[in-house]
Amino acid sequence: MFSRKRKLKKEFDDRLLSLMLETKEDWERAREIERYLNDYEQEVIVRRKIAESKHFYLFKEAKIRQLSSE
Repeated sequence: MFSRKRKLKKEFDDRLLSLMLETKEDWERAREIERYLNDYEQEVIVRRKIAESKHFYLFKEAKIRQLSSE
């Protein structure tokens, strides 16, 4: 029974790590797009802020779960 719990935790931890990597890439991509625009469009700024908040939410969850990137 305990091995099943560990297996599920590891599975969800792996999914959390992959989601964190995806959201970090999205956030960095949004920052690059915003940097190259001369005229700040509201939609671009909103997309960057959404990507940033998603990434930091997942980061907070990983910290609560005591997850390391190793």
